[in-house]
Amino acid sequence: MPRRIGRPGLLGTMARTAVIAGTAGAVNRSMERAASGRAQTQADAQAYRQQQAAPAPAPSGGGDDMLAQLDRLGQLHASGVLNDAEFAAAKAKLLA
Repeated sequence: MPRRIGRPGLLGTMARTAVIAGTAGAVNRSMERAASGRAQTQADAQAYRQQQAAPAPAPSGGGDDMLAQLDRLGQLHASGVLNDAEFAAAKAKLLA
């Protein structure tokens, strides 16, 4: 039987379509896994920042302790862990 030259037949077209569909599905699953991983990493980072930003309760009668806590809040704010609003709220809570 002579080899056909030109456009592929029905089986060739079906095979090409199957390869394209399989590749598209694999790429889609890979992108979804990557997006899920990024979302989980961002959620973990946010939870860590919230855990680190929670100020320790003020002791009942320590002036030096309050200064140390204010200094620590200032360091957290300077390093970027606390934004301006969080820093102001934590400082007000500490001074109250």
